[in-house]
Amino acid sequence: MRKVIAALATAVTLGLAPAAFADTTLRVSNWLPPSHPIVKDILAPWGKQVETATDGRVKVEIMSSPIGKPPAQFDLIRSGAADIGYGVHGYTPGRFKLTPLVEGPFLSDSAEALSVAYWKVHEAMLAKAEEHKGVKVLTVFTHGPGMIYTTAKPVAKLADAAGLKMRIGGGIVAEVAERLGMVGVPAPSPQVYEILANGVADGILFPAESVPFFRIEEVIRHGVSVPGGLYNTSFFVVMNAKTWNRLSDEDKAAIDSVSGEAMARLAGAAWDAADEAGLAVMTAKGVTLTEADEAMTAELAEALAGIEDGFLAAAQERGIDGKAALEMLRAEVNAAE
Repeated sequence: MRKVIAALATAVTLGLAPAAFADTTLRVSNWLPPSHPIVKDILAPWGKQVETATDGRVKVEIMSSPIGKPPAQFDLIRSGAADIGYGVHGYTPGRFKLTPLVEGPFLSDSAEALSVAYWKVHEAMLAKAEEHKGVKVLTVFTHGPGMIYTTAKPVAKLADAAGLKMRIGGGIVAEVAERLGMVGVPAPSPQVYEILANGVADGILFPAESVPFFRIEEVIRHGVSVPGGLYNTSFFVVMNAKTWNRLSDEDKAAIDSVSGEAMARLAGAAWDAADEAGLAVMTAKGVTLTEADEAMTAELAEALAGIEDGFLAAAQERGIDGKAALEMLRAEVNAAE
């Protein structure tokens, strides 16, 4: 007892209140450059919000070097390799079968509206399927509407897309490309400049933000947008379950207050701003930007009809009303827009 009292007395003498020993630093596994919107405009501001909400008891540290490849992030966080991580659901094909809910075409021109709607549907309907079992889901969100970019040949009608070799990422975008007659070229984002500059691919399916970030405004010459987007990409931000459980109830409530819908809104708004900036850069670089006309939009709608069937089937297998989930998503987006 005397030793305990002496230790406390020493702490007071040094200016350390007992609460200081409870301070927590949450390490975020990071695989993107610090200038990327996910890091600079989403994770970093959210970290500051966490610190403020917890009165400084919880701090967030974004790691400077990756601890694993992007497809491994979910399992790395679940195993405790880091406290928090983020990733693309589609990087592990077939694992997250409900995320195509927000990856299809014509859903929204706003990442903010779609991300907030996505979180609400996730909480109300999708979470019970436990596709994120073993972690605390901090939020889910999407990037901005995907567009078609080409290095030489403009795409003004569906026939123009046939046979084009297009770089694709994860998720439903591979099916979108196939249905449009494109030849998918899977490649990680950091390699897109090289494969476009060297002619390995004729173009890319990307949100506007990503074009200048990966410097490909230097090699693409044409871009065409689709009302509501041609596709979207689903992201997760998760925390290790043991890390979450070690937090006090007060700090859990504080973190929840800036996560979930609030973080989805932050993420979506950040992506919308980055998309707007990306379009401005492309315009300045002489990239020709157009929007699909009614005829092309109708062709795309016909080619992509029923693309949500995979989601509906997966939802049924998990006891979820997929049609109701889609209706809720669209209603929430419409209300926000």
